Amino acid sequence: MAERSRLKHQQPSDPGHMTERKDDRMWGGRFERAPNEDFARFQRSFGFDRRLLPYEIAVDRAWAKALEPIGIFTATEVKQTLAALEKISERAKTDSAWLETFGADAEDVHHFVEKALVQELGALGWKLHTGRSRNELVATDFRLFVIDAASEIQHVLEALLDAFLQQVKANLHAAMPGMTHMQHAQPILLSHFLLAHAEAFTRDIARLQHAAASADTCPMGSGALAGNSFAIDRPAIARELGFSRITANSLDAVSDRDFALDYLFALSGMATHLSRLAEDFVIFASQEFSYLVLPDEYSTGSSLMPQKKNPDCWELIRGKTGRITGALLGLLMTLKGLPTSYQRDLQEDKEALFAAHDQVLDMIAVATGAVASTRFNAERLQTAASNPALLATEAADYLVHQGIPFRQAHDIIGKVLREAERRNVSWTALPLEALKKISPAFEADFAKGLSVEAALAAKKVPGGTAPESVRAAIADLEGRLNKRVTKTGAKP
Repeated sequence: MAERSRLKHQQPSDPGHMTERKDDRMWGGRFERAPNEDFARFQRSFGFDRRLLPYEIAVDRAWAKALEPIGIFTATEVKQTLAALEKISERAKTDSAWLETFGADAEDVHHFVEKALVQELGALGWKLHTGRSRNELVATDFRLFVIDAASEIQHVLEALLDAFLQQVKANLHAAMPGMTHMQHAQPILLSHFLLAHAEAFTRDIARLQHAAASADTCPMGSGALAGNSFAIDRPAIARELGFSRITANSLDAVSDRDFALDYLFALSGMATHLSRLAEDFVIFASQEFSYLVLPDEYSTGSSLMPQKKNPDCWELIRGKTGRITGALLGLLMTLKGLPTSYQRDLQEDKEALFAAHDQVLDMIAVATGAVASTRFNAERLQTAASNPALLATEAADYLVHQGIPFRQAHDIIGKVLREAERRNVSWTALPLEALKKISPAFEADFAKGLSVEAALAAKKVPGGTAPESVRAAIADLEGRLNKRVTKTGAKP
């Protein structure tokens, strides 16, 4: 208590008692000459890290409150500082011109806020930086951004999943040819195909949640690298900012960007899934497939050919995926050669991540609208699914039920197909006598089970394409989505 009283006495609350500085830089005292103008412009980051301003002010509020119990701030100074921070926050929200002009020579978001505080409070504005470093500040701001950004992306992903659910329900009975190696393989339900994409996006939500959990650690109190000398209450600051825990090592705290990598990895996986969806829809919209009709609202035409309707929304989503993956690889390359502790290279961690976040938001919004507006050609899909070649596996399964080992059954059906090719007829049209010459296991009931409906109904295991399995999958996805929406309070 005596130490707190001594510190308060040494730090008068009257800003007029403090020494005025001629240089508003946060580091200028050691230097005789001003920075080279080109270098000064080159090293500024306020142009993009101003996006962290709400988080910077939140951290400043928490820090101001934490400085009072250790005797750096008086109660009056805390009140004055908080009021000034609120004024800066409100002005930043409403006065973009002020951000441009006042921030023109700000090095970064931290420098900007300190300049604004000094403008409001005089020399008292300099006291807030007591015991802290920009190294820990930017790490804290950036973590708060990633936590919010992951939540924002999750909410729009839930809207995309809802669009899938609506299409799945609307096309529950439509069959289509499932493909492997881009070759027709077996009949499946269109709803089963759409649910496959939905499952990929639910995994993306899990990765977003992991990235947010990775960022949920507060570095404040780590100093530049060695910790804090003023017995600051780190857990209290973490609670004030909404973090669940504090970082364990001050050196690691200022250099760790794993949370940013986790977030960019989540975005990259999401973009890759969007790109795969885009590729499917581009192919399905071609005249050769004609599985779907592109919505006018998400298509463009040709400047030369009047008949064209181009899937530009999907092509752009597919194309922009490279930017997202590039952001992840760029940060990995930035980090790979850095020594332990903070290095200025880490200024390069934010710009590409901000851009990737914004791009993925746009990609998901467009994909959601396009999925919801697409009309599927059920008749064309059914015709393609009804190709007898897609039932060859069902024929082999028939022989298995007759007691023939599958490998032998596979070989027998291959001979049936070859005989049909020799006769230039569909293999399902071969007479029973011809089939029995190949294997006596064929009976009169063989042809009755060779239908799309029978093939679909047979795949009734959980996760299969049988109608009852797909209905169960719909209920399961709805349950998971509703659980997330209830937990987060968001609407898909």
